[in-house]
Amino acid sequence: MTFKNDAASAQGGFDHVPRTRLIYGEGTSESAGERARELGGARILLVTDPGIVRAGHAEGVISSIERAGLKAHLYDRARENPTTRDVEECVVAARAAQADLLIGLGGGSSMDTAKGCNFILTNGGRMKDYWGVGKATRPMLPLIAIPTTAGTGSECQSAALIADESTHQKMACLDPKAAARVAILDPRLTLSQPPRVTACTGLDALAHALETAVATQRNAISIIYSREAFRLCGEAFEKVLRSPGDLAARGRMLLGAAFAGTAIENSMLGAAHAAANPLTAHHNIIHGHAVGMLAAAVVEWNSADPDAAAGYLELARAAHLAGVQDLVRLIRASFQLSGLPSTLKACGVPEHSLPGLADEAASQWTVRFNPRPAASADFLRLYQSIWS
Repeated sequence: MTFKNDAASAQGGFDHVPRTRLIYGEGTSESAGERARELGGARILLVTDPGIVRAGHAEGVISSIERAGLKAHLYDRARENPTTRDVEECVVAARAAQADLLIGLGGGSSMDTAKGCNFILTNGGRMKDYWGVGKATRPMLPLIAIPTTAGTGSECQSAALIADESTHQKMACLDPKAAARVAILDPRLTLSQPPRVTACTGLDALAHALETAVATQRNAISIIYSREAFRLCGEAFEKVLRSPGDLAARGRMLLGAAFAGTAIENSMLGAAHAAANPLTAHHNIIHGHAVGMLAAAVVEWNSADPDAAAGYLELARAAHLAGVQDLVRLIRASFQLSGLPSTLKACGVPEHSLPGLADEAASQWTVRFNPRPAASADFLRLYQSIWS
């Protein structure tokens, strides 16, 4: 049987230009300085967070920069779910350093902070000026992305996700010029992740593969990346949770997360991410945790659409599963293994807040790419299904 979702017969067209050079392997982060020099950098701003500094990863990258004969400046105040204020502070540091190249080191938050800084530093204005697609009119500085978590895939995306400091509204600012010129995937850097971070980021990567595989924007290119991302992460997630020192499994997760990020860049996300964003904004549930709670319910709900069901079946087969229900069971088992609270009630979300959250979920930008049209009433039912 041939499905419409099959990569060889995908309906959607595509315009695929790989914007990011991928460098993968143990110890590859030691080449950061050499890569920066190749891109013409002389004064490098390293954007990261305090935890990455404590883990020693920032020191290693700075040493690499200095060995290449370049000047390194450190900005280590990136925060989870970066806001417009975080970007503004990073811009001040970049201007003081007279930076001509940026390196984002850490999770998606560090990379998004670096991207957001790049928008303002080179094009001026405020982040809301770039909310949308392709709104930067001037060239941007070269960016090198070095992930230390296997989750967001930000290293392979041209979007900066920045929240408004006042309203908490997440703004997706997409521009090809914002994409990293080089992404360095060094599995050794992920060994320092605490178990909770490993779990949350891994669930995010799995959700990216699931949603991009059935999004309305999917195409032959994105489907290839979605399937390979799910295959890699689906088999490695349990291993990294049970054996955190398994470097081979860490590498598969890191590569799978990057492929899932590439799938997002060529496709889009859907209802699970739309429903997760209000939970993060209003109840401080970590993004990967929120998406992980919703993933199985969204797959079951979307499966009423024949094309979506076919897409999920192809993912299941890529992971050597028999059908969509096996896929749902794998998602639920992976979440259970994470040890994270599995209900909204356990996360402190009051039941009376669900209608308001549903209204906000229905207004999220990723909703329009979900295979099934989703309104507030649909999101309310999804929230209710995982409340207790």
